Amino acid sequence: MSSTKKKNKRKIILQLHKILGLTTGVVLFIVSITGCLWVFKDEIESFYDDYKYVLPQEQDFILSSQVKTIAGKIIPNKSIHGVIYGKPNEAIEVVFYQDKPELFYQSIFLNPYSGKFIKKVDNDSGFFAFVLKGHIRLWLPEAIGSRVVSYSILLFLIILISGFLLWIPRNKKNWRQRLKFDWNNKTRWKRKNFDLHTVTGFYISSLGLLFAFTGCVMAFNWFYFIAYVTTGGDKAPQFIIPQNINTIAIVDSNKNPAYDRLIPLLYDTYKDAQSFELHYPENDSTSVLVEVSNSKGMYYDMDYLFFDQSTLEEIETTSIYGKYKDARFADKVIRMNYDIHIGAIGGLAGKIIAFLASLICASLPVTGVLLWYGRTYKKKPNIKRRLVSAYST
Repeated sequence: MSSTKKKNKRKIILQLHKILGLTTGVVLFIVSITGCLWVFKDEIESFYDDYKYVLPQEQDFILSSQVKTIAGKIIPNKSIHGVIYGKPNEAIEVVFYQDKPELFYQSIFLNPYSGKFIKKVDNDSGFFAFVLKGHIRLWLPEAIGSRVVSYSILLFLIILISGFLLWIPRNKKNWRQRLKFDWNNKTRWKRKNFDLHTVTGFYISSLGLLFAFTGCVMAFNWFYFIAYVTTGGDKAPQFIIPQNINTIAIVDSNKNPAYDRLIPLLYDTYKDAQSFELHYPENDSTSVLVEVSNSKGMYYDMDYLFFDQSTLEEIETTSIYGKYKDARFADKVIRMNYDIHIGAIGGLAGKIIAFLASLICASLPVTGVLLWYGRTYKKKPNIKRRLVSAYST
């Protein structure tokens, strides 16, 4: 390819990079900063969550049907999403969630031994709820904000790729300055800003692509499906709750529903589990869902178990959301998506990396705008000063 064609190609890429960067810069800055703050949500909240813990006792937990009755009296006429059972020293959390006619997302905490009410928490308010709203919809109405964020993240993929192509030095002499900050006392701020944009952009590009890719998987159904199929997936990639096997409801001698026996059985089977989240059946024909958390702070290796609500016979699912041991590579790619997105997949070290990477991603629109401004509005020479200087000599 001739040098002229290379220059023209580079100009086109530069224009694309510049236009997309200026168009999405504010959005990407907000999404990146809020992403930083969200990474350590669990760790920060652990400093003030004493209400989540109780004194362990040598007795059984209250029945699941009792939890449902108690919770229904505290928050009446609202849908219970699930009941989370933790360790012997942890309170039971009952999660209420419904999005119509308006969002209602609250939790109540009960003593697992007595059923005594401990606290009610509004999950849709507070600092981290504010952060999440900014991250997924820029604090705008859902229909508008989520679309702006989604398409901006999709464009961020193109920005990163075009940025990498622009980063590639034209000759071998420039490789060094593309890989490290070579500053001294005489280095001007424009040069420093350029290096901050290009050098940090290069080192963060791979993680930026990972954040953007995992974000797109969550934002677009078509992207989610393509990611699953291209990695070899052949199951149903959506969440499916199977129907009951039996159509006749069976209750014990005390007329309690069969799912009252389910949690004690699972505690005996999954001795190393972190928690169990029971979802009451929506009607007589649907099975009982229990999500078994096997790792603290992570979701990818959860076991999704389904039971006939009459006999507690376990029911297999055709979805990727079943037992983790049955998951194939493509299933794991999708199931790990959120944990990869926030860095939890790498434990505390992974979260620190995700935090720093998001912070650097937030700096790229800032240095990019400064770079564009410096090139677009160059300081014009002071003609008057030059004339005076010329006549005075």
